Amino acid sequence: MKEKLNYREIYKKRILCILKQNDKKCVPYKTLYAKCKGKKPRPDEFKAAVREMKESGEIFERKDGFVICASYGIFTATVARVAKTFGFITRQEDNVEIFVPGKFLKGAMPNDVVLARLIPQRGESPEGEVIKIIQENFSRFTGTVICEFGHFYVQPDSLTKEPLPVAKSDVTCHEGDKVLAEVYRRGERHSEHSVRVVMSFGSAENATASAKAVLMLNGVETEFPSEVMDEAKRAEKLGIPKGETDKRLDLRELPIFTIDGADTKDIDDAVYVKEIEDGFELSVHIADVSFYVKPKTALDNDAFQRGTSIYYADKVIPMLPKELSNGICSLNPQEDRLAFSCIMQLDSEGNLKKWKFSKSVIRSRVKGVYSEINRILKGDVSDELREKYAEVWDVIPIMKKLADILTANKLKRGAPQLDTPECKLILDDNDRCIDVKRRERGEAELIIEEFMLMANTCAAKTAKERQVPFVYRVHEDPSPQKIADLKEACDRLNLTMPQFSEVKPVHLAELLRSVENSEIKPVINNMVLRSMAKAKYSDEPLGHFGLVLEDYAHFTSPIRRYPDLAIHRILTDVCYNKMEGKLVKKRYEGFAKAASEQSSNCELTAMRVERECEDCYMAEYMQAHLGEEFDAIISGMTDYGFYAELDNTVEGLVKLETLGQGYEFDGMFSITKDGKPVYKVGGKVRVKCVKASVSSGQVDFEVADKAE
Repeated sequence: MKEKLNYREIYKKRILCILKQNDKKCVPYKTLYAKCKGKKPRPDEFKAAVREMKESGEIFERKDGFVICASYGIFTATVARVAKTFGFITRQEDNVEIFVPGKFLKGAMPNDVVLARLIPQRGESPEGEVIKIIQENFSRFTGTVICEFGHFYVQPDSLTKEPLPVAKSDVTCHEGDKVLAEVYRRGERHSEHSVRVVMSFGSAENATASAKAVLMLNGVETEFPSEVMDEAKRAEKLGIPKGETDKRLDLRELPIFTIDGADTKDIDDAVYVKEIEDGFELSVHIADVSFYVKPKTALDNDAFQRGTSIYYADKVIPMLPKELSNGICSLNPQEDRLAFSCIMQLDSEGNLKKWKFSKSVIRSRVKGVYSEINRILKGDVSDELREKYAEVWDVIPIMKKLADILTANKLKRGAPQLDTPECKLILDDNDRCIDVKRRERGEAELIIEEFMLMANTCAAKTAKERQVPFVYRVHEDPSPQKIADLKEACDRLNLTMPQFSEVKPVHLAELLRSVENSEIKPVINNMVLRSMAKAKYSDEPLGHFGLVLEDYAHFTSPIRRYPDLAIHRILTDVCYNKMEGKLVKKRYEGFAKAASEQSSNCELTAMRVERECEDCYMAEYMQAHLGEEFDAIISGMTDYGFYAELDNTVEGLVKLETLGQGYEFDGMFSITKDGKPVYKVGGKVRVKCVKASVSSGQVDFEVADKAE
């Protein structure tokens, strides 16, 4: 039988050939068709071929005809994000991010596919302009409703400086409301778009309302579907089935206990340590979520889509319903719970000798609290604390002893000791933010971190040794370009970087140690952080650069993270059901890849949502402190000013225009006047809070004592 010809593809090849022959000369549509049509013309197929090539970015239509995009330096890109006066596009061929001034965006919205080309760059980053939008995508954004001369507008939080007219509204909204809107009709510029209001959340001056808008904009579901809730309630009612404990390692007699924040309700992990001949036995016991969440159920499908729990302020949007996350799966004190245990033996120097995974049943003795354990370790002991921790009192110093050894080993491996400051938001009974504090990490937090690292390492080692599909937590080496940028920055700051031909974690650790007692330590810390790749999930064991570990996975938080639940499922079949490798591979190969990709994407969304929500609450707190002065550290520089960070982690922008005449950004770390540095990254500065926008989460400072 004669194969049917694909005329559309034939036309595409002919079009490319003709345009290449004409180099940069435009070929009109009629001329192109005449040269391509052949003896049996098919005008509809030719028209479709041209349309598809335009949409894919292969060819571009100018006023006088068609050209190949590559001939004019035109490339296809996706709009990554848009701010009020600029945006960023990502070139599709190599994922390079390119800065685009606002006037060159042509009204493009996030996720639009565009044709673009490079223009002369003014700063360190490549710059470009949008030539044409070839694929419009659904575009929603948040903003505040304003009323001018009886007409409603939405002032976007970040899209444009100009308010956009409301052409249609699906809901009743009022001036000052925080709303979710979408572009209803497009113009040539962002300021020419008109919008439809999709949802109203209440006053834009309320952080809780603004946070709800952030969640909605990012597609975060705050409620569970009815079928998911039904399954969760059945699991809670099931509890521990009769006879299940007989199949498991019974560890209820051991003084196992949990250590978490005081307000934690979804308790994933419990620990126990004892000294043995020539070392320690460390056991980490993790909630056996996979027993209750079975593959391909509504619970599992929903958890896969969510990927992770989201935490902000004093709120949590759990990956699993509270019947599981706070109930039957949570390792609550003095209650029998099903667990998946990793039991490890280490020598006196903290080296891992052997380990095993086992399904178990445990009974946590007490809900330990980080702050209380820290007090005990410091010797600040009350009768009340002694009574609460009586059953595990003798375990605590052994935990400290082992954790100190493990921490020392991590330093010997050359792991960079990076500081990632976190804040704690204090809300009143009306859900308003009344205080912001820097979250302190004490010895108890470090102890649990080291023990979880050990269990996570064992999980990855097991999968690698058994050669089974898995979800690894990976952190790849920094890119050469980012390390080159770090070297240049150090040169500008008169810092000496360690010599190397290929960067290793120890080199970054040495750089951080060299500024340990310097005022620029926070600056170098942030620069090193930016130079490193983002950690992600992968079905390939690529190792973890930051921890200096060849084998690493996330095993310890299946209540909160889907990748942990995924590998519990795999390890159950490998270690507990003794399933052979070929069958495991067949069952889990596709699953491991899909879970890795989905979990990485969900993690990025969660991080963005948490940061944006917290920004709203911080701005709400600062509204009560307008006009007040604070001591701050200059945390970053831009061509429009500098960022100043308060001790409680609140960060605000000092705009260049507020400094007076003659101030300029040097392109790196200073704002100068008459060629001399006046404000440097890492320097101390006294600032006054002049504006705090809850809706956008932005805080503006001015320098209180201006340098002369």
